Amino acid sequence: MKNNLTFILLLTVAGVSAQSQDGPKIFQTYCAGCHGAQLQGGSAPALIKTDWKYGKGAGAISKNIKYGIAHTDMAAFKTTLDDAQIKAVTDFIVKSQTVAPSAKMPVPETINTKDYVLKVEQVVNSGLHTPWGIEFIDSNHALISERTGAIRFLNDGKLDPEPVTGVPATFTKNATSGYFDIALDPDYKKNGWVYLAYSHTNSSLEDKKSLSMTKLVRAKIKGLAWTDEQTLFEVPDSLKVVGGTRWGGRLFFDKSGFLFFSIGDMNLADDSQNPGKPSGKVFRINADGSIPKDNPFINDPKALPAIYSLGNRNVQGFAPSPVTGEIWMTEHGPMGGDELNILKKGANYGWPKITYGVDYSGEIVSNDTAKVGMEQTVTYWTPSPAVCPAEFVTSSLFPKWKNNLLVGALAFEEIKRLVIEGNRVKSQEIFLKGFGRVREIKTGPDGAIYVLLNDPDLLLRLTPKN
Repeated sequence: MKNNLTFILLLTVAGVSAQSQDGPKIFQTYCAGCHGAQLQGGSAPALIKTDWKYGKGAGAISKNIKYGIAHTDMAAFKTTLDDAQIKAVTDFIVKSQTVAPSAKMPVPETINTKDYVLKVEQVVNSGLHTPWGIEFIDSNHALISERTGAIRFLNDGKLDPEPVTGVPATFTKNATSGYFDIALDPDYKKNGWVYLAYSHTNSSLEDKKSLSMTKLVRAKIKGLAWTDEQTLFEVPDSLKVVGGTRWGGRLFFDKSGFLFFSIGDMNLADDSQNPGKPSGKVFRINADGSIPKDNPFINDPKALPAIYSLGNRNVQGFAPSPVTGEIWMTEHGPMGGDELNILKKGANYGWPKITYGVDYSGEIVSNDTAKVGMEQTVTYWTPSPAVCPAEFVTSSLFPKWKNNLLVGALAFEEIKRLVIEGNRVKSQEIFLKGFGRVREIKTGPDGAIYVLLNDPDLLLRLTPKN
């Protein structure tokens, strides 16, 4: 009660009633001193703009007000303003815009970068539903997975209106669940195996409280029919979770034919350090689902034998270095601390014991950013752009970008081009910003860079102009 009275008195003294829903008044009291009375900017950036550096839309603005922005002067107001007041001031900021912060800019035909003027073609601009992964079968055909629970063919640059039939049912009641990545067998032309990661439950698909976990299967597609399905990885119900999030779901075959895949921490951070739990890990299996004999935890009776690394919060991208062959991976942090790591056998990447971020509540996750026996990140990003796909540039169409690493971001809607020197990031450039959430980046058989966007759901093709 004492804290509540203090809170009411604080707001009353400031001229704002604790029950007030007056967005303009709240803004003038708490925000105008830095951002300007007319949102024109002052000691802090203007809030009438189209370039929202730290995420755009009412949800991102509200989160930034509530929790602040790490490593900036933007403080957290969660102890000063209640949720209703934060919503009121957010609504005021949004309504003050000449262009709504949730509005998407039309994708341009060209984009300027340091080395190239990129030609941007919209290969698919309608018919996709939250595309997640793309795999090229050959120069004329590709498969696209959709988070809503479908697999689609792309034939000669056109999306087949009919999805593949007979695909497995998926749990989609969580905001981030559904179908994830898709991959082709290294020997696909001979055996036809297609691999899929998705959220799975043995309970009701309609029940948000169902026990669920990321599952991995493979099958063959004959015509438009999903056939001969085999389960490659599934944990028992005793290891599934209720209300999980951060599913991982990224797939990758290395040159030796091993299949790597990720499962996020499922909102159970401490399980990432437990080798007996599936969440917060990177796994390695053979193409048929069997366990490689040299997996690091195969002789530990308390560990899942498919585990390759642990302490991973949510790996969303794998990319083999064309120089060293090492697998680089992108990983979501909490509020701050998105990471770029190099995958090592049996390594512990520290989550949640070490991190460069804080919890969404603003609370400290850990005071440590390093511990003996835990891997250090190559680089990290704060605030969190929500890094996702990763792809090294090897195409002859982009000689100036040879061996650069492209990293897509969901929240910040951008692609980062990283110049890699040894095992460090020498420089970064951002492009394709503000046109949609970058879910996947893949080099096509034609050498072009293909980009899957969410919100809007698009497939883009990038090539150097002329």
